Amino acid sequence: MEVGTVMYWDGGWAWMAFMPLLWIALIGLAVWAVIRLTHGPSGGASGHSHGWEDRERRETPEEILDRRYASGEIDTDTYTEAHERLAAHRPRPR
Repeated sequence: MEVGTVMYWDGGWAWMAFMPLLWIALIGLAVWAVIRLTHGPSGGASGHSHGWEDRERRETPEEILDRRYASGEIDTDTYTEAHERLAAHRPRPR
């Protein structure tokens, strides 16, 4: 009786190389999902507690200028000059 040789491909080494890559991809996907869920669809933290508030209303240029002046980011001369420029470029009501 003759013993035949069974030909097959032993892909064990391929799985050993593939599994770490699979785990890295799964962990990366999980981290991305957590960041996406915690920071909202914009991708960045807005500093507000509710992401939906940002989409409903944005600060006007005048409000941004007032906030920056109130926090001390800009001095009085810069504030006055910027406020005059904004007023000059504001659309006129019809």
